[in-house]
Amino acid sequence: MWPCYVRIVPSPQVSTSNSSALLAGAGSYVLWGVFPLYFHLLNPAGAFEVIVHRAWWGMLTCIAAILLLKQWRAFKATVRDRSAVWRLAIAGGLIAVNWTVYVYAVQSGHTVDAALGYFINPLVTVALGRVVLGERLTRLRACAVALGLVAIVVLVIGMGRLPWVSLVLALSFGLYSLAKKDVASRVAPLSGMAIETAVITPVLLVYYGWLVAHGAASWQDYSSGNDVAVWAHLLLLIGSGPLTVLPLYCFAWAARGLPLSVMGLLQYITPVMQLLIGVLVFHEPMATARWIGTAIVWLALIVLTIDLYRSLRAQPEAVRTGKT
Repeated sequence: MWPCYVRIVPSPQVSTSNSSALLAGAGSYVLWGVFPLYFHLLNPAGAFEVIVHRAWWGMLTCIAAILLLKQWRAFKATVRDRSAVWRLAIAGGLIAVNWTVYVYAVQSGHTVDAALGYFINPLVTVALGRVVLGERLTRLRACAVALGLVAIVVLVIGMGRLPWVSLVLALSFGLYSLAKKDVASRVAPLSGMAIETAVITPVLLVYYGWLVAHGAASWQDYSSGNDVAVWAHLLLLIGSGPLTVLPLYCFAWAARGLPLSVMGLLQYITPVMQLLIGVLVFHEPMATARWIGTAIVWLALIVLTIDLYRSLRAQPEAVRTGKT
């Protein structure tokens, strides 16, 4: 997945004119939801090799889109903003961790744990806001965070191990959002993603060069006589780049025309789809402790959603409509 970092301007309702924005928003989360199916096709490429291709081809796709959409001036302005570049560099490192763990989870039979991580993420974001930024927690938000902690305890006791995949995904995603907080409103999505991937790509390419030099790249594992399979595999790896950019662009479009409350509800499409794919398609085990822990997290998210809705309702009309 790729998290949002555009400024969301809430509006009071979704009108007919916003139907395209609603379709784009739902489409972005559905695309993120089917990522496990795509990344499963990339075997035998390991998680790090997949991330090399995702970063490199994603960067090239962003640059091509920036040129096509005539956003080069905005991109150059972002590059000259040293504060923004530093924040984007930190964000790039965090998203690389998130991507790697996510691909590893899918390829190693832990898609359910990955889904749980993205369910937990909103709770982690709220907790980081309180601990790092000193934001005030309402009673409902404090209750939601407490329920999230209870869910983790239940999972640890029931599964006999720490659900590290879920926690690393949630924490890296939350820290990524924190790193992007101050630059979200002044950096265009494509420019931000181009810089983030450009920062991490050199290190990843060095690693990939080492893989190729040692004959350990996945496409080198195919028999010499099976050129079709080699090219099909390479095309799938290359496709991971554009596939990363497409839902981001759809999300950016949707976020400008939909209420914050609607975007908040749409975000749960992705982990629900991931959970269903993990259980129904990949046939991953779903022990009782996982069901109980997931149910508690869902309860926490319901509480958090209610609090969000109440907060939006309490705002002045001018704020809710974005006319301030």
